[in-house]
Amino acid sequence: MNPPADSLVTCAMHGHVCLLTLNRPAKRNAVSDALVDALGGAFTRLPADARAVVLAGAGDHFCAGLDLSELTDRDVFQGIQHSRNWHAALDRIQYAAVPVVAVLHGAVVGGGLEIASAAHVRVAEKSAFYAFPEGQRGIFVGGGGSVRVPRLIGTARVADMMLTGRVLDADEGQAAGLTTYLVEPGHGLAKGLALAEKIAANAPMTNYALIQALPRIAELAPEQGLFMESLVAAIAQAEPAAKERLRAFLDGKAGKVGRPS
Repeated sequence: MNPPADSLVTCAMHGHVCLLTLNRPAKRNAVSDALVDALGGAFTRLPADARAVVLAGAGDHFCAGLDLSELTDRDVFQGIQHSRNWHAALDRIQYAAVPVVAVLHGAVVGGGLEIASAAHVRVAEKSAFYAFPEGQRGIFVGGGGSVRVPRLIGTARVADMMLTGRVLDADEGQAAGLTTYLVEPGHGLAKGLALAEKIAANAPMTNYALIQALPRIAELAPEQGLFMESLVAAIAQAEPAAKERLRAFLDGKAGKVGRPS
């Protein structure tokens, strides 16, 4: 059953695609502690028939970052615990049971950019803009931004954004590698759902291997990575779904890869 509309993260099923929506539009979906917990919980309790997730934001913005009105005077240990709570919630996105497509529009700032970077595919509308204002506010990213975002756009770009307060527009974000698809305003959700539906049609084991094994393999030394690749490839090709799909291709019942239209 879907949660009530006033939930901090709403859930709606579109076939085998689960649409999760950050739902604090009056606050530009700024991230409170309660929203972090709701987001992590939503990925823990995905519907059993979900084979892909689309993560979006209600209102005019994806997420404007940390809700600074909730900042309290924490000591160092409390600060570490707060950051680690974010890490646990965002790990549930990156290492979800199914692939996650983030649909970005308006502000994708601070913690919002950290959330977006945990997804596996990112679709941006041309209204999207990106920033890490923490440097100007005397704080440091604490939700995984110093780990995930440099892997997308490089450490130098992240340092520039934090040191100078530079804001990237949607075109700059696409060119830098923050996003993989760029669409006109108002078309992001339709594109995200279409991509998620295509992803959901893949063999579940292949999708799981891609989101669980691929990022870990990329972090290994080449020899260890190649060995893990062999293990995952052997597991995936032994699945009945893989055998059926390969048989269909060999029998001419599956389309070949062609040039993009």
